[in-house]
Amino acid sequence: MTSTSHSVCNLCEAICGLQVTTDGNRVVEIRGDRNDPLSRGHICPKATALADLHADPDRLRTPIRKTADGGWEPISWQAAIELVAGKIVSTQKQHGRNAVGIYTGNPSVHSLGTVTHGLPFVKAVGTRNMFSATSVDQLPIQLVAHLMYGHQLQIPVPDLDHTEHLLVIGANPMVSNGSMMTAPDFRTRMRELRRRGGQLVVIDPRRTETAAIADTHHFIRPGTDAALLMAMLHVLVHERGISPERIEHLPLSGLDEVRALCATTTPEWAGPITGIDATDIRSMATYFGTAQRAAIYGRMGVSTQRFGTVCQWAIQVINAVTGNLDRVGGTLLTDPEIDLVARKLSGRGHFDKWRSRVRDLPEFGGELPVATLIDEIVTEGTGQIRTLITIAGNPVSSTPGGGRLGRALDGLDFMVSLDFYVNETTRHADVILPPTMILERDHYDLIFHQLAVRNTARFSPAVIEKSRDAKHDWEIFGDLSRGLARARSADKGFIERLRRLPKQLVPTVRARASSRMLLNVLLHTGPGHLTVRKLLAAPSGRDLGPLRPGLSRKLVAASRTVDLAPSLITGDLARMHTDLVATADDELLLIGRRHLRSNNSWMNNSVRLSKGHPRYHLLMHPKDLAAGGLCSGDQVMLKSAAGSVEVTVAESDDIMPGVVSLPHGFGQNQDGVRLAVAGLIDAPSVNDVTDPLRLDELSGNAALNGVPVTVSRTVTD
Repeated sequence: MTSTSHSVCNLCEAICGLQVTTDGNRVVEIRGDRNDPLSRGHICPKATALADLHADPDRLRTPIRKTADGGWEPISWQAAIELVAGKIVSTQKQHGRNAVGIYTGNPSVHSLGTVTHGLPFVKAVGTRNMFSATSVDQLPIQLVAHLMYGHQLQIPVPDLDHTEHLLVIGANPMVSNGSMMTAPDFRTRMRELRRRGGQLVVIDPRRTETAAIADTHHFIRPGTDAALLMAMLHVLVHERGISPERIEHLPLSGLDEVRALCATTTPEWAGPITGIDATDIRSMATYFGTAQRAAIYGRMGVSTQRFGTVCQWAIQVINAVTGNLDRVGGTLLTDPEIDLVARKLSGRGHFDKWRSRVRDLPEFGGELPVATLIDEIVTEGTGQIRTLITIAGNPVSSTPGGGRLGRALDGLDFMVSLDFYVNETTRHADVILPPTMILERDHYDLIFHQLAVRNTARFSPAVIEKSRDAKHDWEIFGDLSRGLARARSADKGFIERLRRLPKQLVPTVRARASSRMLLNVLLHTGPGHLTVRKLLAAPSGRDLGPLRPGLSRKLVAASRTVDLAPSLITGDLARMHTDLVATADDELLLIGRRHLRSNNSWMNNSVRLSKGHPRYHLLMHPKDLAAGGLCSGDQVMLKSAAGSVEVTVAESDDIMPGVVSLPHGFGQNQDGVRLAVAGLIDAPSVNDVTDPLRLDELSGNAALNGVPVTVSRTVTD
């Protein structure tokens, strides 16, 4: 018999509420939950494809081990845990703690069990060779938050439901539904903005899905957003002037330094660099400054470039000097029920406490830039990574120089992956440990309630019972943590083991407690004294109200002020003036893109998401096609300093002349990948041409956008 349960789609940051109809363990229907106070019934095609993910015959359900001939064989959980724990301990005993490397992918923060139990496991491994998707994504935002506000997660969020002017730069929330800004159903929220008489302005090298619904769209040359933002800051500070009444509610420091820093960054200076006319820059800044309630928001496009940190800093400063920081309709800090910042459940972040062994790149929050992961694997010496753990991540697809990284993985002594697919990365593993999938496990979003455009709380219990032999991610991490403890104490004497028992007690108890039990403790000790039981009684979630001002009360910076001019960032402006110059007319710059029907690199195995018009072609403006003697549909060679790929080119007026665009997340048609549907898609990985040497030098974040490339017709025999 069928039954309908409330659940959540945690594939992306939107965390849309769902109603899932099941017949036993079969998913019959998935639709949006209209009573959810945050998503309000909205879902995108990916949510309905959760049914495909659940039923996918390629999804792993039990552990597998690589055989001598390169194939795979099943292995019991007990044997797998003992093998993995033993390899970690033996590697560290022989080569040192840092000889084990860990990479965590984007889905890690979308899973309650990985957040509650994965972090203690990583801490137990004790390596400094930590990497994650952060440094090909949002690292500049978190670094700016750490330097300006005192905490890496103290990130003001645009108050979409009350703003009158939204300026979006290098972001596509129509597809992402917000990122570092949880905003499901962005389209409806923009309709509501227009009914308030507001406007949406988009700046992007491509006429994205968001730009298509905007009141105004400006093309910008990739990688030059810092120049535009500094020019806007010049207009707001030196031409319009800062209104003391607008900022009197804000605890700001460094305002005089900001005035000096933008004194010469005029629209006339920025125009030739950005490709945006000085008149348009001045008009854009003036309109933003005169709006009563405005917010500027920038995301992937401005983060993954050579001046990503400067961009994210300038965005915060613009919101502050116009008085839109901590203002209804501007940008506000959230009040989640489980406040990771206020309750000190997440570290503030630290920067440059140590550096990578090979390229001398700084850590942030205990993680090194993933662009140097390959260097740490292939370069011999003390601290060389010999065993690698990947957790819900696909760095061969997602990080620059992916093809070279894939080849390097084969040189490891041992590799283990926590994943339920054999993909471009996990095919190199010796053991794969698959967790349950989304509909089979409980969920409460600890991270993205911290960044949501409305304060809500929602607990979603599993809607499908897991099989007897399956394990949740929190169970796998708990088993691994205990396996490490056993392996490390195996060669200890009785007295030494007895002496270590008190230190092991708390980690052991925590590892055995379920993620639901730990969540209940966090909820019960929160300001609303909620419990899992109380949230189960409100299956669509609790509405905790709109975002509210309160920056002075919430600010955790030691100075109790917002530092508008952190020396680390302001010191990087000299590099901006040197490096940002007008590019040659014949130079092509590569940018990425994403699509509503894909989710990074791991939803291409769904038939319903993969069918239809191809989404993996190289987009190119008609003028650039003509200049190269090319036609839409031609097979071309896309080449950069890092590598080359063959791809089909497609003509598009939606791309700026001088710019080409190739999406991330394809390239599954490789030997050893066990993805039947995705493997039929003949498309390359864009990260085979992005360059691990191109970074935002300040933060170490990968510069995936603005990569110089050439495009030429493929020569056939």
